Amino acid sequence: MDKRVLVGLDIGTSGTKVILADETGKVLASAVKEYPLYAPKPGWAEQNPSDWWRAVCEGCQQVLSASGVDKGRLVGLSLSGQMHGLVALDEEDQVIRPAMLWCDQRTQRQCDWITQKAGGLEGLLRYTNNRMLTGYTGGKLLWMKEMEPDKFERIRRFCCPKDYIRFMLTGEFGIDVSDGAGTGFFDVKKRDWNRELIGLAGLPFEIFPHCMESTDLAGTVSAQAAELTGLPQGLKVYAGGGDAVIQTTGAGLVKPGILGVVIGTSGNVSMALDSYRDNPGGNLQVFCNNEPHLWHTFGCTLSAGGAYRWYRDALCEHDIQKARETGRNVYDLMGEEAEQSVPGANGVSFAPYLSGERCPYPDPNARGVFYGLTLKTTRSDMTRAVMEGVTYSLRQVVDLMGEMAPDIKGQKVYTSGGGAASALWRQMQADIFNLPVYTMSAASEGGAYGAVMVAGVGAGVWKDLSEAVSIIEVETETLPNARNRAAYEDGYAIYSELYGALKPVFDRSAAMGK
Repeated sequence: MDKRVLVGLDIGTSGTKVILADETGKVLASAVKEYPLYAPKPGWAEQNPSDWWRAVCEGCQQVLSASGVDKGRLVGLSLSGQMHGLVALDEEDQVIRPAMLWCDQRTQRQCDWITQKAGGLEGLLRYTNNRMLTGYTGGKLLWMKEMEPDKFERIRRFCCPKDYIRFMLTGEFGIDVSDGAGTGFFDVKKRDWNRELIGLAGLPFEIFPHCMESTDLAGTVSAQAAELTGLPQGLKVYAGGGDAVIQTTGAGLVKPGILGVVIGTSGNVSMALDSYRDNPGGNLQVFCNNEPHLWHTFGCTLSAGGAYRWYRDALCEHDIQKARETGRNVYDLMGEEAEQSVPGANGVSFAPYLSGERCPYPDPNARGVFYGLTLKTTRSDMTRAVMEGVTYSLRQVVDLMGEMAPDIKGQKVYTSGGGAASALWRQMQADIFNLPVYTMSAASEGGAYGAVMVAGVGAGVWKDLSEAVSIIEVETETLPNARNRAAYEDGYAIYSELYGALKPVFDRSAAMGK
């Protein structure tokens, strides 16, 4: 009997990924279609939703052609997407302005205003259990209301990026609870909009989309979308989820105690929660997960692999040139150099705040720092310090999760992203977290694989996410090395003092425009 096939879409920041996978979890075909990001002013980040749709159409056509799969075997489609973006639509469902993205930083004043309006941070946390971060959708709505009132008056509904694509596929609007939780106007405990806070903000409730659980049926592929994508008309489309949540589902994180660590451009630490938890201080983010009885906590650091790439470009020209000459991966060469140093990097510490920071310090003024340089410091020490500093920053997020849920003991780490490709970095994670670290099959497919899982549960291929993730296999195992423990504990102690000691300097520099 032919195996059932599922479609996963991930509407990312640099491009859209489309995959086909069968019910055993085997990826049959995969395609990535890139598109530009625009920064019309410093701190702004925008994209054209039409670029996302074009990428989806081309990607779907490519995977269907490459796989040769009989379309009759397709039983469901779901979506992952970059969170927090604002797509504003008029009464004709036409896009009013370019979408403002998760990394857009223009809304600090509006975020401060709604926080004050809600009764300060503690008051806001009572409404939503989360801060109103500058990346969130809510601040963007308030910015449009203040700065583009004529365009704001034309809004008849808004949606997040993946939800716009779902509308283009089905003609139906809505938002799932994981993406809703990242708007800043969502009652995470009740899994629905917080109407009182929306009223305090002076926003019309009728522009807010209705909420769905991730595995809910959200529509079917229309005749027009079928013609453009090659997907079969009538294919069931399930709600899906925000990428920071659903990519952890695709990595197998549906049970408390399993930590998901992603070292990509940014860094993420995630964990599933089997009950709602308060978020003291709002330093973590607590969102709804991809099943009705699950929640999700995570912290995002803004410069993880991005800091390592900066270091490569700024200070590793020798490695870049050698990679060109030998055909080797430049990061392999950098890793070999880092191995010439020792755990603790001979006293060198690196704070990776190159884009400010979000967690554990929500501070746009924070800046990157090398500390502990001496006449004996080598480039090997500095290379290793960058890797260790990124990992220490993620350890701080893990520690915050332990404070939020002291009854949940960390058991193991599933790591992914570019950092997971390095054996040295995997060992560093195992030693610094003091937990076994695993890489999992299909983790490289990211949110698109999580979307496949959600579509499969919705379509009845699997009864729930726990059954769905049972098909994921372990690829590598890295155990903590007890001999490195003391050096890393000492390094972490010094690292943990850097931000507090330098905070006054960060703020003075920011006031000077530096």
